[in-house]
Amino acid sequence: MLDAITALARGTRLAYSPGLRRYVFAPIVVNLLVYAAMLRVVLANFGGWLEGWMALVPAWLAWLEWLIWPLFVISLVVIVFFTFTVLTHLIAAPFYGFLAARVELVATGRPPLDDRGFMKTAVDALGRELVKLVYIAPRALLLLVVSWIPGLNLAAPLLWALFSAWVMAIAYLDYPMDNNKVSFADMRRRLRACWWQSLSFGGCVTLVTWIPLANLFLLPGAVAGAVLMWERHYQGLVGPVQR
Repeated sequence: MLDAITALARGTRLAYSPGLRRYVFAPIVVNLLVYAAMLRVVLANFGGWLEGWMALVPAWLAWLEWLIWPLFVISLVVIVFFTFTVLTHLIAAPFYGFLAARVELVATGRPPLDDRGFMKTAVDALGRELVKLVYIAPRALLLLVVSWIPGLNLAAPLLWALFSAWVMAIAYLDYPMDNNKVSFADMRRRLRACWWQSLSFGGCVTLVTWIPLANLFLLPGAVAGAVLMWERHYQGLVGPVQR
């Protein structure tokens, strides 16, 4: 029986094996360069922005200036933390699709069913990420509203935990399924059919995403682990909705 933890452990070893590392390190380098450029622009210009803001503040509130820098640093850390995984997925999506295809070939000896070319695969991967965002965003917003409703908000922590696990299951198990021409709708059906495997795998990946910077190096293992989960639990679930 292949469980989530075993899949992640085996997947991480596979992802960093010779021949597969290029699909791991390329998105890491791109992601770090993007964040370094963004942080450089913000830090270089914040002093000027602060002077402009303080010019609008009454003189008797000028003492608040010493509070703004610490608040700015805290806000910057929070923003980086919550956007890091989203941006990582967008940047790494094409690379992770290729990584999943290579892992499937190495692990099973069979290539995935996907016969798209390099450029079409890369473009379609970005499109699939946007489809995921369109699916996830309104549900996250609804859950946010529920979190503020007295009584219902008592269940919010559990609902957020389950939702996060479901989202991560969709985000990563979709790579091997997309490579094997499984539609987004059919992918969700298969995940529901093996709901325990889906939520346990997604829950483990969620824990990995909470480790800033380190998650860059651990998430490729989740992609490879998703391929192993696909092979063991989802591949045989034939459905009517095929791409």
